[in-house]
Amino acid sequence: MKSTDCDLLIKAGRVFCAKNNIDGPGSVAIKDGKIIAVNQQIPPDANNILEFPNSVLLPGFIDLHAHPAPPNWKYGVDPDIFILPRGTTTILSQGDAGANNWARYKKEVIDKSDIRIRMALSPAIHGEEFDHPVYANFEDLDVKVCSETVKQDESLIWGIAVNISYACCAGHNPKDIMNKVLEIAYKTEKPILYGMRWDPFDWLIDDQLKLLRSNDVVTYSFHTGPGGLAPSGKVETAVWKAKEKGIKFDIGHGMTSFNFEVAETSIREGFLPDTISTDFYLKHATSLPRHDMPRTISKLIAAGMDETDAFERSTIRPAQILGLSDSIGSLSTDTIADLSIIKWNPNAAPLIDTDGNKRSGGCWEPEVTVKGGKVIKTK
Repeated sequence: MKSTDCDLLIKAGRVFCAKNNIDGPGSVAIKDGKIIAVNQQIPPDANNILEFPNSVLLPGFIDLHAHPAPPNWKYGVDPDIFILPRGTTTILSQGDAGANNWARYKKEVIDKSDIRIRMALSPAIHGEEFDHPVYANFEDLDVKVCSETVKQDESLIWGIAVNISYACCAGHNPKDIMNKVLEIAYKTEKPILYGMRWDPFDWLIDDQLKLLRSNDVVTYSFHTGPGGLAPSGKVETAVWKAKEKGIKFDIGHGMTSFNFEVAETSIREGFLPDTISTDFYLKHATSLPRHDMPRTISKLIAAGMDETDAFERSTIRPAQILGLSDSIGSLSTDTIADLSIIKWNPNAAPLIDTDGNKRSGGCWEPEVTVKGGKVIKTK
């Protein structure tokens, strides 16, 4: 390969790609926003060379649960400011938009952002635009309008998001809400991103999971207490059956949904989440230490997950779930040059779960992000 064939060459002490079984020192060559070579003998006089001898280079992280949205929306943040510079190149919005504001959302957020965004559309017509509970008005759950919106934009709308917590349902029966969501999901043949009922615990996990289908995704997997995956010190039988059925389980860390003991119990039993996600929203914008994918990944590793499993569940696994694994999530040649370079900080602030429990010993931190071949500095 001639140097003129390469816009950017990145060398790293460790290059990792689960899809292609790459894990060791290496380099990635980029031209016209795509990966053109990995770990080949590339001339040192390439047009632009970046070297990270003490860092890990991976495919750009894919966060399956976040809240990118216009200013003043209930949970939303500007993803190019708060998420992209922290190593994440693709995100799935958990219901920030609904049918009535989807066009505005697409114009003001998706079209204007450098980060790649897909939508799990809210069944409520206004999504999470306003401060009131998303299902406060039951009439806002419009099956016809939601289904039509999904079919108009199937490439951007991955599926349907529903959180049936008491805070969202506002006194309505969660089963009635779920019936509407299932009707939409069957009409559109789209998956569901599902937040389980757990406070108050008035709907058995078994009965909730029986409604879900293969390739639906349960988020908030590692919260504690009744309604969690392991409320009695072991993973519930219904949860194992759901996994066998093909239902996926996502972290959805957020402000209330990651407990170290639950994670440690699940991982010790061999129950690994399918994807790792932050549930990054407005309250995280000023939080310290910074809430991001590298820190969330570090928490799973601290809970006992093998590092390579954690990396895989932050790259190729969510890419497969989103149906985008042909273009992102790996370091395959001719795929989009979305990369994350991270570095281990042994002296980082302790890892803290959402119940205040701490684990020390270090943390992965973002160093540089590459989005479509463009280098983005960490903020």
